[in-house]
Amino acid sequence: MSGGRTDEGATATRTATSDGAVGGASRDHLQLFGSLCGLVFLVNLARVVFAPLVEPLRRAFALSPAEAGLVVTLVWLGSALPRLPTGYLLTRVRRHHVVLVAGGVLTSAAAFTAVAPSAEWLYAGAFSMGLASGPYFLAANPLVSELFPERVGRAIGVHGTASQVAAVGAGPLVGGVLLLADWRTTFWLIAVAAAVSTAAIYLSARGAELPTAGSADRDLLGAVRAQWRIVVTGVAVVGLTGFVWNGLFNFYVTYLVSEGVAESTGRDLLTVAFAAGVPAFLVTGRLADRVAYVPLLLSILAGFIVAVLVLTVTSGFWPLVGASALLGYVIHSLFPAVDTYLLDSLPDRHRGSAYAVFSATMMLIQAAGSVVVGGLNDAGIPFDTVFRGFAIVLTVVLVVLAVLHRGGHLPSGARPGPDPAAAD
Repeated sequence: MSGGRTDEGATATRTATSDGAVGGASRDHLQLFGSLCGLVFLVNLARVVFAPLVEPLRRAFALSPAEAGLVVTLVWLGSALPRLPTGYLLTRVRRHHVVLVAGGVLTSAAAFTAVAPSAEWLYAGAFSMGLASGPYFLAANPLVSELFPERVGRAIGVHGTASQVAAVGAGPLVGGVLLLADWRTTFWLIAVAAAVSTAAIYLSARGAELPTAGSADRDLLGAVRAQWRIVVTGVAVVGLTGFVWNGLFNFYVTYLVSEGVAESTGRDLLTVAFAAGVPAFLVTGRLADRVAYVPLLLSILAGFIVAVLVLTVTSGFWPLVGASALLGYVIHSLFPAVDTYLLDSLPDRHRGSAYAVFSATMMLIQAAGSVVVGGLNDAGIPFDTVFRGFAIVLTVVLVVLAVLHRGGHLPSGARPGPDPAAAD
């Protein structure tokens, strides 16, 4: 990988390269990576499973659109709030220990949600399930980048693909469960699988020689002061884009039902959008190892704006399949691109802390997407109007970022050349 990290920690953690699946890492690293891919599947499933469950939950608890939006917002809020404290914790605790705690939290939270007797209990359960994902991603993403320092983009892409497979499977899983049982069974299945996966990570990590690249990352505030430009750039690209996507995909089925589409068909189209993200993670992860980061990010943002506008003017089953696939592919290209931009550019002594601040900030912005969309719809504003308005706002963000990039005011990251904000 050309133009990777330049500090001494990155050199110390590099493994011998080969033609292996992810940069020729050791067998121990590959086993741990496989276990992480298993847990990330469940962590992301816990976040996205509420989208195809919106309508069943509305019926079970007599929820309004705004209340249903609050349920899914609480999942993402739960994912956002612990990220900054976790970033500080990671300056004191090894990454894989935090991953294990996240697995335990997910197991308990899924079981708690499965027995919810009221809407208030459901709110607490949704929030608790989100709590598992924030610490997981903060600990696991830097760990993955350090397990495979020669192929950061590819490793992040494969890990992200495992996460995305959960999003693809959420709709069919919920549909299958609802044919045989009720919505509670979905959460019991997640609880059991999370317990098994957490145990697998414990066994894989126990005998592995883990990277020490983050051992010098002990100053959260110092990392933010040194790397604020690249952190702000990442938040600017992902924060509002994620806000729009969060509000859109959590109300995707409800939106399509309001357009005259059957609920089951709406779940299928949501699955199409998530399925398109599987190749997006793989392709963009590899692409991010080869091209300049900022132009790639801005191109993806432009594509997402177009995809949202296309969706709002599309009708008919097959055109909606195409619009859903386009939307899903473009938005899921953004995540491996921005993670590679940050994790490959930040030096070892700042990577975990700076990434934590980025992650916490952008997730707080994203988390409000669903409740805002639900509230606007409750106020009588059609979904099409809401989403077109969001596209206009994103267009303004894109223009501002493009002007700043052209003027040399955005950090370019590690690959194109040295940058004081990225390489410290």
